[in-house]
Amino acid sequence: MIHVGLGSMFVIQIVGTNWGHKKSGLAVAAMLFALAATPAAAGTAPSQAKVIVLRPLSFFLVQDMNLGDILPGIAGGTVRLFPNGTRIATGTVVLVGSSHQPARFAGLGTQNELVSITVAPVTATLTGPGAPMLLSLIEIGSTPTAILTGTPSFFRITSAIGNFNFPVGGTLAVGANQAPGVYSGTFTLTLNYL
Repeated sequence: MIHVGLGSMFVIQIVGTNWGHKKSGLAVAAMLFALAATPAAAGTAPSQAKVIVLRPLSFFLVQDMNLGDILPGIAGGTVRLFPNGTRIATGTVVLVGSSHQPARFAGLGTQNELVSITVAPVTATLTGPGAPMLLSLIEIGSTPTAILTGTPSFFRITSAIGNFNFPVGGTLAVGANQAPGVYSGTFTLTLNYL
């Protein structure tokens, strides 16, 4: 299986087709049985809290893109992650699980301010244990959605207080019999307040 993540950073994990699903299922069932057989006890667990304080004319990554887990096929194909979080596959690629998520960016300007957004590189390379894979068609979740390029795309901030956030998806080309493992890479979004 392959697992892919993205945003300002992306990762993919390929799970081999010869994975022992029976073994995995039995191990999980055994762990669940062991947990169920354990008497309940009081305890403590650490937790984290996080806050982001915005300043005027800021722009930052909220979450990385994660293209999720996939099973490669004998002929390869693509995985497209839409900005809304929907994911589809073409060719012989099979989607697994639900760990996928678009990247998310946010910032603070002023109402009606114009911003330009570019992406570089336009095609990002994900590397891992097998052949590199390319992520292209990096798409911003605007209305309507738009493919980002090295040429600026212009957007207007509509929020009354000037804050905004947007998701970003993309399309991954998966090779035939792509080697199992975790793949990752990066791309950079540049936003200019005009």
